[in-house]
Amino acid sequence: MKKTSHLMAALLAAVAISAPATLARAADPIKVGIIWPLTGNAAAAGQASKAAIEVALDIINNKHPELGDLPLAATEGLPNAGGAKIVVEFTDHQGNPSTAQQLAVRLITQDKVHALFGAYHSSCSFTATAVSERYGIPFMVGESAAGNITGRGFKWTFRGTPIASDYAATYMRFFADMKKQGRKIETIAIVNENTDYGTSVAAAIEEEAKKNGISVAIKVPYSANSTDVAPQVLQLKEKNPDVAIFISYTADAILFMKTMRNLNYLPPMVIGDDTGFSDPSFIPGVSAVAQGVMNRSAWDIGKPGTTTYKINEMYKAKTGRDLDDTSARNMQSFFALADALNRAGSNDPEKIRAALVATDLKPNQLMMGYEGVKFDQTGQNVLAATYLIQLKGDAYQLVWPDRAAAAKVEWPMKGWK
Repeated sequence: MKKTSHLMAALLAAVAISAPATLARAADPIKVGIIWPLTGNAAAAGQASKAAIEVALDIINNKHPELGDLPLAATEGLPNAGGAKIVVEFTDHQGNPSTAQQLAVRLITQDKVHALFGAYHSSCSFTATAVSERYGIPFMVGESAAGNITGRGFKWTFRGTPIASDYAATYMRFFADMKKQGRKIETIAIVNENTDYGTSVAAAIEEEAKKNGISVAIKVPYSANSTDVAPQVLQLKEKNPDVAIFISYTADAILFMKTMRNLNYLPPMVIGDDTGFSDPSFIPGVSAVAQGVMNRSAWDIGKPGTTTYKINEMYKAKTGRDLDDTSARNMQSFFALADALNRAGSNDPEKIRAALVATDLKPNQLMMGYEGVKFDQTGQNVLAATYLIQLKGDAYQLVWPDRAAAAKVEWPMKGWK
């Protein structure tokens, strides 16, 4: 009897020793390295997106069954990976593509992350994704818009957001609707910062304008680090386009609006191509002189009780402000990555990549106004979409398309009147 007892005790001890080790391995965290501008002239956008990811981690790693069909909200951690939690490491590229490249190398080789995410500036996403391709680590681009990021035949790069060509096509559909309502839109101006983001979107808009019989009166490339844009504004004033489209980061978007007021130049309509116009510091900085400015956005808070409203309340409790389009698109792309990590059930890069390739999220599983998330052979989400919003008072309101609009388009814009 004693021998049996000793034998049973030994077996139980062996199980006790081996079981926790097995469970620990199954529940090892999945590490994601995030590369963003947390300081510098785009710091506000980077910090807003950082807060959005921290809210997303709460939703993924803890139980939030109140968030409907949002993948992983009802469970705790990644069920297919033994309940493993996602952990992130935030890094700061300060808007420098070389720094973004170096950080990607460090995160992969030293910090041993299982996936990368970023990088806000298209030029930084361009260099960082080249690193992930070289090392064979999946990279989810959260919201960078330049077409060349997913146009290089890479197998490890995926992008959840709409891209430059999507935005250009959206503007042309909007213009067609406005023309039907009697608005004069014969000429446009394109004002773009001169790195990958600005030049890519500007080229796409120019191409779509030509297809749709709209004349580009002037293209005005400039440096986002400019401290004086009076010459560019005077060029616009001379050409007097029906619509001026700005492809700008934060400091330059604010500077343009203030300079236009100082030089008494107000076109019938200004459209901001998200980015600087969605930055949390834009409205407090220039709302008094930019009333009626339009912006693109795939984010809408929604009505009380909706999943989007509840997510926004979580974000507002953390930051004191609403989600903006940039931070919301980053959150959505992170959810898509987390869904793939769960389906992979592993931290193996090949399995994660295969899961990303197989992604097929439906509209009811999203927090954004996309038709879904599904990647083509280049890694681009082919179901991404966007709305147009307009600044009224101290907040943007969704004004187009009509089927989703919460308010009417005000044309011409008021500016500072």
